[in-house]
Amino acid sequence: MQKFAIVAFVAISWLLNVPLAAAPNTAPDNAQVYFIWPTDGTVIHGGKFWVRMGLRNMGVAPKGVDLPNVGHHHLIVDGGPLPAGEPIPSDRNHLHFGAGETEARVELPPGKHTLQLVLGDKDHVPHEPQVVSKKITVIVR
Repeated sequence: MQKFAIVAFVAISWLLNVPLAAAPNTAPDNAQVYFIWPTDGTVIHGGKFWVRMGLRNMGVAPKGVDLPNVGHHHLIVDGGPLPAGEPIPSDRNHLHFGAGETEARVELPPGKHTLQLVLGDKDHVPHEPQVVSKKITVIVR
C-alpha cells in the first residue's frame, strides 16, 4: 500500500507540474487560491450560503498531512493580513477547513462582510509565499 501511495504522489506532482523537492511549507510562485462562489458584491439573503473554494498549482490535503505543495483552506471573515510564519487563528473570523473541504456552508449576520481565502499547511501556517485570494465583499440581508 505504501508503494502505491508514493507512486500516486509522484504522478499527482507530475500532473500538477510541481517540484517533488519543495519544503512542506513552501508554495510555487504560480499557486492560486480563489473563490468559485460567491463572487465580489454578491447579495446573500438569509445569511446562510455555500462558499466554494478553488486552488491551482497545489493540492488540497487535510491538516496534518506533511507533503510538499499541499495545504487546506481557511476563510478569513472581516479580517486583515496574517503575520508570516504564525498559525492562522481559529475563531469566528478565521474558519478552518482542516478536513480538506473545498466547499462549506457558512452563516454570517446581516451586513457587509469581506471574505478572503488563505491556504495553510499541515499546522495551519500560511505557506511561503502566502497563497491568498483576492478579498471580496458580500452583503447579507
